[in-house]
Amino acid sequence: MREDVLLKGGRVATPEGIRSADLLVRHGRIAAVREGLEPEGARTVDCRGLLVSAGFCDIHVHLREPGFSAKETIRSGSEAAAAGGYTTVCAMPNLNPVPDSPEHLAVEQALIDRDAVIEVLPYGAITKERRGLELVDMAALKDRCCAFSDDGSGVQREGMMRQAMTLAAQQDVIIAAHCEDETLLRGGYIHDGRYCREHGHKGICSESEWGQIARDLTLCAETGCRYHVCHISTKESVDLIRRAKAEGIRVTCETAPHYLALCEDDLQEDGRFKMNPPLRSAEDRQALVEGLRDGTIDAIATDHAPHTAEEKSRGLAGSAMGIVGLETAFPVLYTTLVETGVLPLTRLLEALTEGPRRAFRLPGGLRVGERADLTVLDLSETFTVDPARFRSQGRATPFAGMTVRGRVRMTLKDGHIVYESNS
Repeated sequence: MREDVLLKGGRVATPEGIRSADLLVRHGRIAAVREGLEPEGARTVDCRGLLVSAGFCDIHVHLREPGFSAKETIRSGSEAAAAGGYTTVCAMPNLNPVPDSPEHLAVEQALIDRDAVIEVLPYGAITKERRGLELVDMAALKDRCCAFSDDGSGVQREGMMRQAMTLAAQQDVIIAAHCEDETLLRGGYIHDGRYCREHGHKGICSESEWGQIARDLTLCAETGCRYHVCHISTKESVDLIRRAKAEGIRVTCETAPHYLALCEDDLQEDGRFKMNPPLRSAEDRQALVEGLRDGTIDAIATDHAPHTAEEKSRGLAGSAMGIVGLETAFPVLYTTLVETGVLPLTRLLEALTEGPRRAFRLPGGLRVGERADLTVLDLSETFTVDPARFRSQGRATPFAGMTVRGRVRMTLKDGHIVYESNS
């Protein structure tokens, strides 16, 4: 039996703004949002001093299963998401087997059905085995996938991306691109900037990202495809996408919390600072913040990418690319952007809730009649990021030891309480 819940006495972040209100959940949906609501048999949760938001939505996570369960599982990854305030996540296709056919996708879906504690939506691959050589049958997969991506690697051949976008436009599906020109990498693994030169590392140039974005935007205009750019990290990427939107090109994009909170000046000789794309310059970070503020950037997505402790123990040069982010995203962004006056709280919440849902045409939001996917936040609590307490199997985060404000107190999925803080 589904339990009805009354979130009483808090502030509620609706699309129209933040106001004092109670929120009643009945039969898994938002039944009422106003002051003075009575329980009428519902479980009452005291939300005095707390903020109730729509559940966060992350359109770019790596849950590693099937194929790489030593790094993460659907169970551990979805529990980490719930602890971070997320009620919907979209799982990237760099798996084994790759979800490039209905049969392969069924393997992943069975694990999701069995183990996920929140909504997990799978991606389909753009090309078979993500090799960039042969398109998948998008028509056979589109009803089961949130979008199509070869994330982990960019589609290198322009002709192949044109074919993919043409097919995607015909099928009315989203191409979500990992933009990286492999001919420009030259063995690099951190940003080709000041830190790289001063410490004798090999750098990844910014053009490896924005050059492929420029190529794809031309193809997008040509084909009419719905095009989403993953994890942008450079000022040129922001400028290109801003201009494309002004021209009416059907493009959306995301960036990640670490690119908004950190830059190359924060690098340490530790694998927990290694991700792809890399942390860029202070100027790049500022451009990303401006892009988020003016709406060029539609969504914040964590690119949660867990690895084993051994894979992340080999320093900047030898460690695997990727960090975890689901359990730190909100407090890190609230602390670095909202508390400092850089970004309004309403804009941060929009980029974590409405923005990603609009970009991927997903239902939800804090409105009467919608599914009760909700996050309850304590904006007054200060704590220290401690990876040992993560639900994720991954522990590598550049925010370890950082003092942050903004604790997720409770997460509800379809009215069910799927996470409740005991701290």
